[in-house]
Amino acid sequence: MQLFGIDFAFFIFLFTLIGVAVFHHKTLQVALTGLVLVLAYKFLFTDFNFFHHAQHEWKDLLNLLGLLLGFAILAKHFEHSGVPAKLPQYLPDDWKGPFLLLILVFILSSFLDNIAAAMIGGGVAHVVFKKKVHLGYIVAIVAASNAGGSGSVLGDTTTTMMWIDGVNAVDVLHAYAAAIPALFIFGIIASQQQHKLQPILKDEIEGVEISWKRIGVCGMILAGAVTTNLLLEFPAVGVWAAIIIGSFVIKTEWKEIQYALPGTVFLLSLVLCASMMPVEQLPAASWQTAFTLGFISSVFDNIPLTKLALTQGGYDWGVLAYSVGFGGSMIWFGSSAGVAISTDFPEAKSVKNWVMSGWHVIVAYVISFFILITVLGWHPHAPHKKQNSTANTTINK
Repeated sequence: MQLFGIDFAFFIFLFTLIGVAVFHHKTLQVALTGLVLVLAYKFLFTDFNFFHHAQHEWKDLLNLLGLLLGFAILAKHFEHSGVPAKLPQYLPDDWKGPFLLLILVFILSSFLDNIAAAMIGGGVAHVVFKKKVHLGYIVAIVAASNAGGSGSVLGDTTTTMMWIDGVNAVDVLHAYAAAIPALFIFGIIASQQQHKLQPILKDEIEGVEISWKRIGVCGMILAGAVTTNLLLEFPAVGVWAAIIIGSFVIKTEWKEIQYALPGTVFLLSLVLCASMMPVEQLPAASWQTAFTLGFISSVFDNIPLTKLALTQGGYDWGVLAYSVGFGGSMIWFGSSAGVAISTDFPEAKSVKNWVMSGWHVIVAYVISFFILITVLGWHPHAPHKKQNSTANTTINK
């Protein structure tokens, strides 16, 4: 069934996204309704085979479920470790303090999934700013985590997908040529927003001691994520193995699963909806297409977009990694990091307020994209799966 030459499934998904934007206090209900409508349409008007589709998508969905819930526990361990309470004495007490925290989130995300980096950053901000965190700074935390992961195959789901599919890890590294300037643009503005609302609590909280057991469990969870990502392409397995082992060492806040579950189900509903869209081809691969995909990824999950780009080939993978990775920061449900952090900061669940307070992220995306294109240019790679069987290829050179 088509309307104006466009498959009707797209309109269902579009109205679902509009519903999320408008009814931001009922996002879970809207997303689940959209999912039910898409499934009903697929079953009634197409030859859609859900079980065949699930065979291709279950691993990504289960992995995402495990990471979102697992990193919620990780963030709580870190928050209760005493480190956030000790941090203020090491951070500058003017706007450079919030900016340094964003830099730390950026660095952390380069070797850890951006979900954990955002949630740890949000946990620290919650403490050092006495629960008075500017929405523009919350946006910046998400943007810093997405920017930090854009040039690393271990830092973001999309770059990990590229790596698994055969793209050389070096070929996404130059995304940092845009991500780093973007960090300075949005980071400085957001840090000044935060400092005006609530400066860092400079005095150390009395009676707080570092819990080295919790720090050790946090390190074990991170190591589990990296190890099982490399060995099994399933980082959630390592995360939960470490959480369970750690529960015998230190008290685990299992109730965090209950708090994180609504946001997790919301994101999974949108991802599943997006995966069922009949997107058969993108425009020809070019820097213009990559630039546009950055905006699309803020409303249309970047995982199916990345899969489509990998199948199509012909992209400069570093440019694409920056676009789809950082672009999702422009709207709160455009990235898993945004969805995750909104669990602790419900005020983030408003597209209007997110954009108005975090406008600097959009500006940073545009300026930094053209810095990347101007300085390094557009250097598309031939379809990498063909390259693997050819001697004279970009990947194998």
